[in-house]
Parts: sequence; structure tokens; C-alpha cells
Amino acid sequence: MKAGQAVRKVATPRRNSVFTSIDLDRDGKQIGYFNVPQSPHDDAWGSVQVPLAVVKNGEGPTVLIEAGNHGDEYEGPIALGELLREIDPADIRGRIIAIPAINVRAVEAGTRTSPVDGLNFNRSFPGDFNGTLTNQIAAYVNDCLFPIADYFLDLHSGGSSLMILPSAIIEPSPTPDGHRRNIRATLAFGAPTVVMVDNLGETRTSTAAANLQGLIVIGSEMAGGGLVSQDALAICRRGIRNVLKHAGVLQGEVEIPASANARVLKVPGAEGYIISDEDGVFEPITELGTVVNKGDIAGRIHFLRTPQREPLVLYHPIDGVVFAKRQPGRVRPGNCCFVLANEYPEALVEEEAGHER
Repeated sequence: MKAGQAVRKVATPRRNSVFTSIDLDRDGKQIGYFNVPQSPHDDAWGSVQVPLAVVKNGEGPTVLIEAGNHGDEYEGPIALGELLREIDPADIRGRIIAIPAINVRAVEAGTRTSPVDGLNFNRSFPGDFNGTLTNQIAAYVNDCLFPIADYFLDLHSGGSSLMILPSAIIEPSPTPDGHRRNIRATLAFGAPTVVMVDNLGETRTSTAAANLQGLIVIGSEMAGGGLVSQDALAICRRGIRNVLKHAGVLQGEVEIPASANARVLKVPGAEGYIISDEDGVFEPITELGTVVNKGDIAGRIHFLRTPQREPLVLYHPIDGVVFAKRQPGRVRPGNCCFVLANEYPEALVEEEAGHER
């Protein structure tokens, strides 16, 4: 082990039937699939083909990039597909492993969750090779790809239900050294806003699982609403290449625009969420990115079938910045309407990053 290198907790691969014709150790560019055997009604000995690409040139770090974690999030798959078509293996040192449509059946359907088993891929780690399709794909990533990677870049947007500030996401690491490495790599992504998010302590996400194995982890959230944002797509394109340069895989200098990392935020926890308790139509009043104070009006829920009933007014529960807001008007009890984040002191970020910002 090299001096200063983080201790890796490598998963022991479980017995499985996933197979691929791609040689992960071969130099050059390969674009194909890994196959997850399935036996549905119309295909007794079939398999689900998940797009997989490897670009390798000699020895060096391995960066694993995942997009299509949710099938209604589009900037990541588009930008990653462009990179795979454009990149020349001669321009890199090390290896890129790319999965541009990891939740492939959800990507085909344009849905957040898989239409095969109804599961959210990003709540399925560490996966189960004896489970349903989503669990099997998660298990392959967890057991077979995370252990051979040094960096993990997970590309998201708000999907159909949320609009989110285009952001690079710091996934808090369970170790101080991992946390420093994550912050440095996330700042290198170069998004205008950086947000620290722990998903309320959720351990079943791909980024949390990668953290547990000691990878350097970077996330992103690129707009949303089930649309493709040109501004967010440009940030995503540059961010992917910046992470590869930061890792030393892609040649050239990291390109950090003047607007990058201008605002660093942290979602404080459950108190930063506004959750609907009612069944109705949501009217957002506060715009994305707005600085708000506790008690400010956030929005209203209207009751169209009972016009005599006054709308329910939603108030911001804390001081902060509107990081995400619901996109569809229709809401039911439990739907997320807003997510707020607090300003995170720059000095604290620099301290946590080891003064290497």
C-alpha cells in the first residue's frame, strides 16, 4: 500500500451468473454489455443487457462513472455517451469504466423505478444476486466493479418529480481521510453550487456503498423535471472531464470556471424537507435558489374537489436556500415539496478538505 493511501474495504464477490464479453483489463476502447440472466414469460433463457464500456491505457487509476441510476434523469446518460464516442484511449492513463444506463429498464421506460420489479436502484445496495433484476444489477456493481475502482462518479438530476439546483454533491465519508478526498474531488467537478447531502443517513445508495468500500465518491444533481437542460448538460460534460483530470486519468488541466463552487450548501437533515400531509394540487411560491427565512410562505396546496376549502399554506421550516422543489402539481401525503439547504462556511470546507481547495 502506498503512503497516505486509504484503507479499502473490498467486498468479497458473491457467487453469481452475470456475464460479459468485455475484458476489463484490456487496453483500448470496448463498448458492450454485462448480461443479467432473466427468465420472463417471453424469454425463458434470456438476459437483460446493461450497457458497459471500458476505456483503458496502461497502468493508472480507475474511475467508475454511472448514469441512468434513475431512468428519468437524462443529462448524465447523454454526457457520458458523448464522452465514450469522443474519447481516444491514447488521451488517458489508467482506466474508465462507464455504465451510461445502469437502471436500463427504467431508462428505456423513462421512469424513476424499474418497471420490472418496481424497485429504486438507488435504494438497493449492496444488492442481492438471488433477488430481482434491480438487486442483481446493484450486486454486480457492488461486488465486481467497486472493488476494482478508485473513484466513483454518480450522475443524477431531479428526475420527473423534482427540479434541483445544478450541483456537485459531497457524499460524507465514514472516515476523515475519505471525507477530505471526497470534498477535493467534488470541488474539482466545477459545478456552480456544491451541496453536502447524506440522504438522511441512507446506506442503500450507490454512493454510500462506494464510500463503505473506500472509493473517492462524487455525486451530481443536474436540474430535472423530466427535461434536458442545456445549462445543466454543459456543467455535466465539463464536470465528467474535470473529475477524470483530477484523478489523473485524463490528460490536461482541470477547467474550473469563475462561477464554479460559488456557493457551498449542506442539507441539514429532516428539518430541511417540506413534506405534504394532504392530497391536492401543489402551488410552489418560492423559486429554486431563493434565500428564505423560517416562516416564509413556501407554497400552497389546493383542494379542487372541495372549492369551499381554503388552500393549505406551507411555510419554510428553517432559514436556508431552496435546493429542490417539486415539479408535478399533483401531491399526495408523503410527497416532497421542497428541500432546503444551509450555507456551509467556506473556511469549514477548506478545513475539512485539508486546506487544498
